[in-house]
Amino acid sequence: MFQNLSEKLTSIFDKLRRSGKLTEKDIDVALGEVKMALLEADVNFKVVKQFTKRVKDKAVGAEIFKSLTPTQQVIKIVMDELTALLGGERAKITFSPKKPSVFLIAGLQGSGKTTTCAKLALHLRKAEKKNPLLVACDIYRPAAVKQLEVLGQQLSVPVFSKPPGVKPAEIATAAIEHAREHDYDVVIVDTAGRLHIDEEMMDEVKGLKETLSPHEILLVVDAMTGQDAVTIAKSFNDLLELTGVILTKLDGDARGGAALSIREVTGKPIKFVGIGEKASALEPFYPERMAQRILGMGDVLTLIEKAQSEMDEAKMKELESRIREAEFNFNDFLDQLNQLKRMGPLDQLLGMLPGFSGIPKLSEMSFDDKNFKRFEAMILSMTPAERANPDLIDGSRRKRIASGSANSIQNVNMLLKQFAQMRQMMKNLTSVTKRSKLARFFGGKF
Repeated sequence: MFQNLSEKLTSIFDKLRRSGKLTEKDIDVALGEVKMALLEADVNFKVVKQFTKRVKDKAVGAEIFKSLTPTQQVIKIVMDELTALLGGERAKITFSPKKPSVFLIAGLQGSGKTTTCAKLALHLRKAEKKNPLLVACDIYRPAAVKQLEVLGQQLSVPVFSKPPGVKPAEIATAAIEHAREHDYDVVIVDTAGRLHIDEEMMDEVKGLKETLSPHEILLVVDAMTGQDAVTIAKSFNDLLELTGVILTKLDGDARGGAALSIREVTGKPIKFVGIGEKASALEPFYPERMAQRILGMGDVLTLIEKAQSEMDEAKMKELESRIREAEFNFNDFLDQLNQLKRMGPLDQLLGMLPGFSGIPKLSEMSFDDKNFKRFEAMILSMTPAERANPDLIDGSRRKRIASGSANSIQNVNMLLKQFAQMRQMMKNLTSVTKRSKLARFFGGKF
């Protein structure tokens, strides 16, 4: 996410660092490049203009030029203003003091609305210790109710629905009564979407709002639609007075225009972001952490949280010791692939580490399901000695491993190459996290 923008901003600040002592002209040139980078990232023009003006007003202060590290001061100003642009403090979900809290979820078709409802239910159950109920009020799109029921079954989250012909307001009202009777904490109402904003859809969702008096009105928008997402958010907010936005498909958005424009244009916070297809791939939105990612500073806190929720702490302590002793082998590699797979795509995880986001060809280290199964077959075709000591694997052994796993020699070579990259990455990780909270999670000081 934000890959294009992050690379351009990193390049701009690298040039500033090489300038040494800064002049006002240096800052003007840099901000001109920042402005172009933001516009190319599809950020709203008015937002870009206001953002660069605020940075310029603060950056030309006398204290900047007198500083021993003027470039760092400018970067800090940009960091602070990016954080403010993204919303400042994290906007948390609010709950009613009396059960159940009602969350109304709106959005267009194709935004990932129904899937996001299920992801939100899972998040509330795991992170907030709530007992959620999903409500199927999208009665127009073919199979929408069935889709929500299937998702609910997969996640063990109950879904409330009614037979065809029952109006959405009646379904939602009955669902709330059902939630009261069965002690559900939160009712998540999946509303109807359309291919575009139309009067009929808006009237219906407005009617649901008036009927339910929801505690949260969350709009789901596709981050990859750029300024269209901002326009959609503004239209819904004008009608519904949103309490927040959920940006989906942020992992596929290399530009970032929607995330950087929505708060400024609508005045409404981004509360969650979708960063993948897995049910667990919905994260609370932290403006400061996202600003750090955009500026290539990593996001160690989010990485820690992912690791703590998905990885086995005892195994990580053991792994830390093995890395320190240079004993990382294919047995460890396979175990780590299994654990990393639960945390999400590897390029996303590495992007959370300071300094890793700028590594060229990071995308080559791909551990998707298809590659993982191929790697697993090749590793299991190795002898115990080969898994424990990868240096034993010569040309003839590669042929045997390829034959035994129904793979090509090229695939075996790719595995060995990515194993070497993984081993080096793990060594670098111990260095990067030496004085961080992550070090404590991995078993203490390195």
